[in-house]
Amino acid sequence: FTLLIFTTFLSFATGACSGLKVTVPSHTVHGIRGQALYLPVHYGFHTPASDIQIIWLFERPHTMPKYLLGSVNKSVVPDLEYQHKFTMMPPNASLLINPLQFPDEGNYIVKVNIQGNGTLSASQKIQVTVDDPVTKPVVQIHPPSGAVEYVGNMTLTCQVEGGTRLAYQWLKHGRPVHTSSTYFFSPQNNTLHIAPVTKEDIGNYSCLAKNPVSEMESDIIMPIIYYGPYGLQVNSDKGLKVGEVFTVDLGEAILFDCSADSYPPNTYSWIRRTDNTTYIIKHGPRLEVASEKVAQKTTDYVCCAYNNITGRQDETRFTVIITSVGLEKLAQKGKSLSPLASITGISLFLIVSMCLTFLWKKYQPYKVLKQKLEGSFFPYMLFPQLLSLTKIPIFRSVPASDGVSGQDLHSTIYEVIQHIPAQQQDHPE
Repeated sequence: FTLLIFTTFLSFATGACSGLKVTVPSHTVHGIRGQALYLPVHYGFHTPASDIQIIWLFERPHTMPKYLLGSVNKSVVPDLEYQHKFTMMPPNASLLINPLQFPDEGNYIVKVNIQGNGTLSASQKIQVTVDDPVTKPVVQIHPPSGAVEYVGNMTLTCQVEGGTRLAYQWLKHGRPVHTSSTYFFSPQNNTLHIAPVTKEDIGNYSCLAKNPVSEMESDIIMPIIYYGPYGLQVNSDKGLKVGEVFTVDLGEAILFDCSADSYPPNTYSWIRRTDNTTYIIKHGPRLEVASEKVAQKTTDYVCCAYNNITGRQDETRFTVIITSVGLEKLAQKGKSLSPLASITGISLFLIVSMCLTFLWKKYQPYKVLKQKLEGSFFPYMLFPQLLSLTKIPIFRSVPASDGVSGQDLHSTIYEVIQHIPAQQQDHPE
């Protein structure tokens, strides 16, 4: 038996494989402890064969190979020590290991012999590793309360309870973190040091722990970094801003908003400067200024931002100028409406004039008298010539200064009518 093992190993060492080819999908196979592991093997030959022999050997570093099991054609001969652990079904040369344990880690050698006109031999070696799966890692931050920018340092530690042959990878926003002037890693890479911290270090960090059989990523964690204020500026809902000057119309109220990038949020104070005196007028990010209540047309203001954790502060100055642009706009608006107002006035004047003219013509004295004559005397209607005969006598006989009565008016008209037949006789046409 010992001679068989030695012969097999010698054949493997010499590499005699003429006309026979043995292949394996991978020369390294990673297995999980406690589970079954299958080692696939394929072989082929082109000569007649009377017998096919398959032998499996196992070796650890710096030790001689050990016989596991072998077969001739379909007959399997296992080593009694491993007969319940290793399985083979010839002529298939693949090997099943069940269950896989840490002592099973090592090199597995398969040798195939073909007996025909001669003996052909070929072999392959497969390295097997055994690992426990990785459990989900947990990231801890120190100090947990956070660090001040440019002053404090921070350490992120990745902790994993289960798993073998662990490798660690730090991620920021899902991308690998590399060593830099402020990033340092421990020898095992399970610890990330940031010294000193800056605003740019804020982000979503996670730890990826992996080994040959599994990998797990921690939950995302965001370190607390105190910074700012940065980019302090003042904006308004109204008014025209040119540089640091706001122009406001007289009578308008303008709302100013002061903002800066900072964590934690800043505390804001508003300062007004008038007559070379400075005093705080309000606390908070917003300030409302009523232009009609401002004593001077030009007033200087200052917005101060303070971060009570970093101890840093910033301020921005601006000037508010009260103008009468609003009144000028109103005057321009009135001028733009004057043509329409003129047309409307002229139209109204023409309409009123026409009405007055109509009323004057309707109610003037001779028309009143004419209407009375037309309504009271039928002969006047029959003889239109009466109008030419009576115009002058009637108006001459009844002037308002003479005080002629109604009766005199009728008698005078009657006397005129009496002369009509005689005139018609004189003019038969």
